[in-house]
Amino acid sequence: MSTQPQLIARNLYQSFKIGSHKIEVLRGISIDIQRGEALFLCGVSGAGKTTLLYTLAGLERPEMGEVIFEGHTLYKKSSSADAKVRNHKMGFVFQSYFLLPELTALENVLLPSLIRNRQRADEAAAGLERVGLGDRLQHLPSEMSGGEQQRVAIARALINDPTIIFADEPTGNLDTANGNAIIELLLAWAREKQKTLIVVTHDQRLALRGDRRVDIRDGLITSQNS
Repeated sequence: MSTQPQLIARNLYQSFKIGSHKIEVLRGISIDIQRGEALFLCGVSGAGKTTLLYTLAGLERPEMGEVIFEGHTLYKKSSSADAKVRNHKMGFVFQSYFLLPELTALENVLLPSLIRNRQRADEAAAGLERVGLGDRLQHLPSEMSGGEQQRVAIARALINDPTIIFADEPTGNLDTANGNAIIELLLAWAREKQKTLIVVTHDQRLALRGDRRVDIRDGLITSQNS
């Protein structure tokens, strides 16, 4: 097994302009993430943690710096090459679920596999069963609670058996009980399958459940705790 980190970031810089003002969001962040690690990115709103997550995931090109995922340098080749890596190797869970309202739970879970021209209805159903929604396959998002919708989003993120999951405030719209359950689902999957999990959260209590907590403030890593 390779001892190289699964994900390597070096000297990441990112800024945005608001009117005539330049806001520096990432200010030279470097980080190595090992295969199978459960890592939580923590910080207050505006610290840069979500921008860092999106940059690590190949979703947001940095102004400067380099991201290498499993030997593939992101942002160097065509956007289609990066999109293929994301679809084949990465899964995404967001705060707002992003389920298509006109599709059933089963159809929403199937979407990433359909992009790869693979019909995986049995696996999609099994994924929903695993997250406790075996009786909700034909329900629309509007017929489910927020916690149930997030479980659908998790099943969707796992359908292509990714090697890494990126989760951006996955408990942000949920109450404490549902939030705890969602984190437990993600951690159980990561540990059982020896996959990598990167979670953005402002909740220090949740972050204690991971292998490493990385604190970000003003676009810089201020501390890392295992």
